[in-house]
Amino acid sequence: MDATSVPAAGSTALLTDRYELTMLQAALRSGAAHRRSVFEVFTRRLPAGRRYGVVAGTGRVLDAVESFRFTSAQLDWLADQHVVDEDTLRFLADYRFTGDIHGYPEGEAYFPGSPLLTVEGSFAEAVILETVILSILNHDSAIAAAASRMTSAAGGRPVIEMGARRAHERAAVAAARAAYVAGFGATSDLEAGFTYGIPTTGTAAHAFTLVHDSERDAFRAQIDSMGRGTTLLVDTFDLHEAVRTAVEVAGPELGAVRIDSGDLTLLAHRVRRQLDDLGATGTRIIVTSDLDEYAIAALAAAPVDGYGVGTSLVTGSGHPTCAMVYKLVARAAGPDGPLVPVAKRSAGAKSSVGGRKWAARRPDADGVAEAEVVGTGPVPADLAPHVVQVPLVKAGEVVGREPLEAARERHLRARAALPLSATQLSKGDPVLTTELRV
Repeated sequence: MDATSVPAAGSTALLTDRYELTMLQAALRSGAAHRRSVFEVFTRRLPAGRRYGVVAGTGRVLDAVESFRFTSAQLDWLADQHVVDEDTLRFLADYRFTGDIHGYPEGEAYFPGSPLLTVEGSFAEAVILETVILSILNHDSAIAAAASRMTSAAGGRPVIEMGARRAHERAAVAAARAAYVAGFGATSDLEAGFTYGIPTTGTAAHAFTLVHDSERDAFRAQIDSMGRGTTLLVDTFDLHEAVRTAVEVAGPELGAVRIDSGDLTLLAHRVRRQLDDLGATGTRIIVTSDLDEYAIAALAAAPVDGYGVGTSLVTGSGHPTCAMVYKLVARAAGPDGPLVPVAKRSAGAKSSVGGRKWAARRPDADGVAEAEVVGTGPVPADLAPHVVQVPLVKAGEVVGREPLEAARERHLRARAALPLSATQLSKGDPVLTTELRV
């Protein structure tokens, strides 16, 4: 494939750090570039207090690897900037990943030391994927972990993603996708709906009320346009008066009211009583206003029918990255030699464990996960049915692409199979220990 033949989605080749290419250049000169190598994505720890992580972004990683081709314009820029030499530019012009990738499927839970992604190929073709892989997995998995805590706290009530105005425009789309994997039911972001098929929702903001001469006029205009099943925002002026007006205009068939400020627990009880007194017993109450998993949990006893979450979601609820790393764990002893483990040795906390690894989630007698077992060599027969990694890329061809709904359903199963303490919001250690067998 020549340098200009890139997928329609566009090249991802420059979504990388300069040192990936300077390493490549030096390895081409030393001869190490063509050594068979195994890289592994893992994290040494979960964010403080978190009980489990959630894998998200796998589908986006597969798209990025498939689109990792250098265009003529990109190669010209690299040459103009003297980033790499002519031999390296020729290599990059013909680059495509031809190796294998295995990994935890999207939506799965993970723990410290879990081999989330294993990338195997020549050093040259695997090393330059580091940055794009980590940027996707670190971001999307952070969002999914926060989203999972929120949907768990919601206890079955629907949660809507509405954080596009609080994030970079492209990150907002990725965040909506990750949130959907972890159980959010819809997004306000139309690009996320268009790109990934996520249900979209949205009605009106306070500006819509303020642009009309009265709240009644605004409600009437919205109902005339969207029907009685719409959601009316009722906290622009006086909440009690707005609810009364909403029911007068829409009738008891009004779909929902949204409360976006104040003491949401107190106001939800008051609004519920008022709606019931007005005969709008089927009208739902949606609450927004800087919610996070703790606020959602605090509203568990309130008569709330759904939540809208923005800022806390798209920032990972205080943990916007997962600290995942991409480390070389094995490489060939020679041109045609067997793989030998390699690992960083450090006096600090950044050491790693060498060797190509497998992972299995061992269940107890009741089918509840009791340990994350990570090892090298053959998989023990008793753990073989519980291996977590699946093939994602074979000989450069994507084999693990799946509908987003599959990842969403997998997450619900994975979370349900963890010990009950996994969903506690109080600070604690990872709910599963990682057993190393190396």
